[in-house]
Amino acid sequence: MNGSTTMLAPRATAEVPAGGSDYARRIDELGRIILAYSDITERLQQSHDQLTRTVQTLRKELSEKNRLLERKNRLAALGEMAAGMAHEIRNPLGGIQLYASLLAKDVADRSDSLELVRKISGGVKRLEGLVGQVLQFTREINVHPAAMDLADAVRQAVEYAGPAFEARSTRCVVEGPDAMPVTADPLLLGQAILNLLLNAAEAAEQADGGGQVTVRYTPPLAESEARQFHLAVTDSGPGIPPAILDRIFNPFFTTKAKGTGLGLAIVHRVVEAHDGTILAANVPGAGARFEIRI
Repeated sequence: MNGSTTMLAPRATAEVPAGGSDYARRIDELGRIILAYSDITERLQQSHDQLTRTVQTLRKELSEKNRLLERKNRLAALGEMAAGMAHEIRNPLGGIQLYASLLAKDVADRSDSLELVRKISGGVKRLEGLVGQVLQFTREINVHPAAMDLADAVRQAVEYAGPAFEARSTRCVVEGPDAMPVTADPLLLGQAILNLLLNAAEAAEQADGGGQVTVRYTPPLAESEARQFHLAVTDSGPGIPPAILDRIFNPFFTTKAKGTGLGLAIVHRVVEAHDGTILAANVPGAGARFEIRI
């Protein structure tokens, strides 16, 4: 061995940044923050979509309520006008009827003249009947609610409308439970259902083979504003022309040659007196449908 000394080079070592554990922790926290932000963003989007749907629903409901309020105000104004006219007409009608009866005595021995007087008297009586209907429409409706069976009221109305169905060869189908307790005015509600059935029978008559009228009553749907029931009368007639759909509940508005235009107006008032609503619509392939919601 010589006297020289061999020096060993030191091994290379990896340098670890100062504070490396803090850096990893911050990266982990940043990842959690990003995930939380994404979750919050998704929740906000869902809330926004839900609020948008709710606003659209409320706007639709508000539009419908405004339309119903406008119709209510219009009917109230027409009712006041009709009441005034009815009272003005009734007085001279009484005088005409009196003179006609006196004239009938004078021409009792002349058959031709007597027949003319009878026609005059008959026309006066028809006018008096119309005035009576107008006054009935304008009179305040006092509801006397009581426990009743809606199914029984429907059966009774169908029975009363039986002659109208038979005369037109129209079938009547009833869909609903055998018994359905509700609280309403039995007389007024029965009158409203009967009026709808008679109207439906006339409409269904225009269908081939006499057509069909369907009465369906159910408890209200969960999202419905009704408290007790829905009752719908659907006919297989030609439906309601869209141009007059908003006017069919107006008093004196009718498309019938012999109609007075008070039947549906009275139904509207009866339903309104029960704090309910009545809706009219066309059903594709099934004519018109009138739905009472109380």
